[in-house]
Amino acid sequence: MTLFWIVTVILVLIAGAIFVIPMYKGKEQDDVASRDELNKAFFKDRISELEEENSEGLVVNQDELVSELQQSLLDDVPMQAKQQVVGISPLMVLPGLILLVGICYGMYLSVGSLNKVEAWQETVSRLPELSKRLMDDQNAEPLSDQEMDDLTLALRTRLHDNPNDATGWLLLGRIGMANRDAETSQGAMLRAYKLDPSNPEIKVGYAQTLMLVGDSNQGDFARQILRSVVQRDPSDVRALSLLAFDAFERNEYQQAVSYWTMMKNVIGENDPRANMLTRSIERAQARIDKVNAVDVSADSVTVNVALDPAVSLPAQGFLILSVHSADGAPMPIAARRIPLSSQFPVTVTLDDNDSMIPERKMSSLSEMIVKARIDSDGNVMTKQGDWYGQSDVLSLGASTIVTINKQYQ
Repeated sequence: MTLFWIVTVILVLIAGAIFVIPMYKGKEQDDVASRDELNKAFFKDRISELEEENSEGLVVNQDELVSELQQSLLDDVPMQAKQQVVGISPLMVLPGLILLVGICYGMYLSVGSLNKVEAWQETVSRLPELSKRLMDDQNAEPLSDQEMDDLTLALRTRLHDNPNDATGWLLLGRIGMANRDAETSQGAMLRAYKLDPSNPEIKVGYAQTLMLVGDSNQGDFARQILRSVVQRDPSDVRALSLLAFDAFERNEYQQAVSYWTMMKNVIGENDPRANMLTRSIERAQARIDKVNAVDVSADSVTVNVALDPAVSLPAQGFLILSVHSADGAPMPIAARRIPLSSQFPVTVTLDDNDSMIPERKMSSLSEMIVKARIDSDGNVMTKQGDWYGQSDVLSLGASTIVTINKQYQ
């Protein structure tokens, strides 16, 4: 604000100069110039007349008349000097200057919204404090509606001056989410993501915004972003939480259990959030049990296959399910190959139709182990780098959950 008042003083001084200078200089110079021009013109005309009269023989003593004319021109100089001395009194100028200053500042105070400008500048100065409170997930005192409006105003001011501030766009996006303003949130988060696509905070915020929109295509992209965050940092609780709730909402309960279990391992049993995660896992597990409580043939086994967040799927490949004897023999008794175009988790029922050789059907096993493996080349033989998982020993006719979370070394 100090700079503002300095600028106004300079502008008022310029206006005062424009008002005063012509009063002292302009008219005086114009009058003097006009009088000089008139005298010169009169002198030249009179000389011309004398020359004509002299040529006609009407003038007896031309030189004497010219001298008198020159003397008359010189006699006019004191008149000019006197006119220059007669100026404008400062007492005449002072009221005009006071009126000028009064009108300028009076009009600004009347229509310039000074109170709003001061409030705006004060709000901008509070930006660091309000930003810190918004970014602090553990903050017990949430921002009020007025503080959210103030923070929005301050952020938009800073982003106008610095449009390449990725953190500022991230904060604006979070405000949009808090206000359920999907358009503002998505636009701001997209700007932040384009400016700094490797920042985990920005990636998580952008993914959360895309999930709130509810578009299936954007939801898939959001999950890809979150999985990339988890692959880089498996302890990122926010990314795991978003993936877990998203999986639960899409009825992918086993995947939700996997994410919540990872979160629980990250935060530890002593964290206050551990009990809430335990309840979430139990709720998802209850849904799984309900889904698996379908009539299953006594000669089959139902497998629910889920992926650990750390698993990186190839662009093309297969999910290979195999049934082995309970002693862990490497040769499978039954197997099925499923293209990776299927989304996880996947529920598959294996029976005698999947037996490898007719002489030994899967139903001949009373107990078995089920293995699941991600294969990239269609070769049934395992190779280094393949991701896999396996179940505990189960009985024929039962159901099981297999999480792919290990890698052949």
